Amino acid sequence: MRQLIRRVVLGLVLAVLASPGMALEFKPAVVYDVGTKFDKSFNEGVWNGVKKFIDETGIAVTEFQITNEAQREQAMRRLVQRGATLVIAVGFSQADAIDAVAADHPDRQFAIIDVFWLDRPNLRQYAFKEHEGSYLVGVAAALASKTGTVGFIGGMDIPLIRKFQCGYVQGVHAARGDVTVLQAMIGTTPSAWNDPTRATELARSQFDRDADVIYHAAGASGTAVIQTAVEAGRLAIGVDSNQNGMAPGSVLTSMLKRVDVATYRTLVDAMNGRFTAGVNVLGLAEGGVDWALDEHNAPLVSEEMRTSIEKARDDIISGATLVHDYTTDSACPG
Repeated sequence: MRQLIRRVVLGLVLAVLASPGMALEFKPAVVYDVGTKFDKSFNEGVWNGVKKFIDETGIAVTEFQITNEAQREQAMRRLVQRGATLVIAVGFSQADAIDAVAADHPDRQFAIIDVFWLDRPNLRQYAFKEHEGSYLVGVAAALASKTGTVGFIGGMDIPLIRKFQCGYVQGVHAARGDVTVLQAMIGTTPSAWNDPTRATELARSQFDRDADVIYHAAGASGTAVIQTAVEAGRLAIGVDSNQNGMAPGSVLTSMLKRVDVATYRTLVDAMNGRFTAGVNVLGLAEGGVDWALDEHNAPLVSEEMRTSIEKARDDIISGATLVHDYTTDSACPG
């Protein structure tokens, strides 16, 4: 009887040790999008989720920063070959690469942020309701504007960025129907995310046409929009990460896209054997987007503005306000 018990116990121990979800064998990896990890925007938001996981668990996360598009699939395959049990890819531009690698390695787990159209049983995808968060900062821009003109500068002209733009315009006009919204895109290729020269030109043009608040959804290019706002004595609105501290007094607020939450949840779920495939959509109600209020921008946000933004937030969560999603209908109101 004792021998039987010992065999059962030994079998359970071996099963636990062999489980890919356990920390002893869990080897996660992250492939960042083109650009730097500390871009004060999208990539850095993912890093914040990685850092939180590392700090809490002590488990190492292998990181790879690609410098050109050709590296995407090669980097993922190399990470798997080196033992990665989970690979998280950052950005929609990595969709084809992760789809191919996930298909070839059904015994590994994969996740990608900003993609929702793939179909693999070992792939988790995250999409965000950027239009909801953009609506909130649109309300903020309209209420802060003294000239009656605000601006929007997007990075690469794709439906995802139009989604930011459309929600922002709707929020502006919901708060003040008489406000003009100037709108521009930096470019049509991935280089638009890292083109501070063009971003500066567009920001100066909008400020010259009386815009006193500009919301950017332009990745690393957006830092130039913020800097131009500082030089012009106007206001900018940050995106993805909390960019309020980049220029205190010149950043009205930031639209938070909580890629850190998506990253952290994926790491924790995979570590604990709770990894599931499929699409996860995160909006205001799910804590996936929001607006930022802290010591850096508090003097710029009056109590009246804060009340209006929070009411708009509550109305979206309750369903009283529906924010238009450009990716499902390109006929953006306003």
